[in-house]
Amino acid sequence: MAHRKKVLLKVIILGDSGVGKTSLMNQYVNQRFSKQYKTTIGADFTTKEVVIDDKLVTLQIWDTAGQERFQSLGVAFYRGADACMLVYDITKPKTFDSLQNWRDEFLLQSAPRDPERFPFAVLGNMVDKADERRVPEENARRWCTQDVEHEIPYFETSAKDAINVDQAFYAIAEAALKQDNQEELYIPNTLRVHAVDDRNADQCGC
Repeated sequence: MAHRKKVLLKVIILGDSGVGKTSLMNQYVNQRFSKQYKTTIGADFTTKEVVIDDKLVTLQIWDTAGQERFQSLGVAFYRGADACMLVYDITKPKTFDSLQNWRDEFLLQSAPRDPERFPFAVLGNMVDKADERRVPEENARRWCTQDVEHEIPYFETSAKDAINVDQAFYAIAEAALKQDNQEELYIPNTLRVHAVDDRNADQCGC
């Protein structure tokens, strides 16, 4: 049977506790929203397959804890990331003010080969609570253009009402695919493992 060509992308979701990172991931992957909030401990991940530019892409989406006491674990989860989504709550200015720290820490810990071109996206979540907005959209868009070589894509989202969730994930995946360092993985349907005969190991130098 022919091999199936696939691309694997690791996407990290960062932001303060309570901004809706888990809800965004669940809405995107499972099309579900729950009012029951459970704090993420450490990190968790799930996967979803999408087709982008005629390629079958597996998104490995990592949902990380927003509490400060877990941030030291970042290096273990950030390494090998292909893209990063920065999330804040439009009703809580403090979560917006934290974006710079999240971005800086991510770049420090993940050490991408080209930090200036690394794919980021910013998500202003909770637009279903627009009447409680305390972070103007123009402030967020201004942040996405300052001190960066390339403008960071910005989306106003609602995990509850599924507003711009699919669009944001598609955009970050598409941006990651365009990176020159992205390699395609060839995953065979059957994996054959050949054992080495110990009697011949010394002779062959294995």
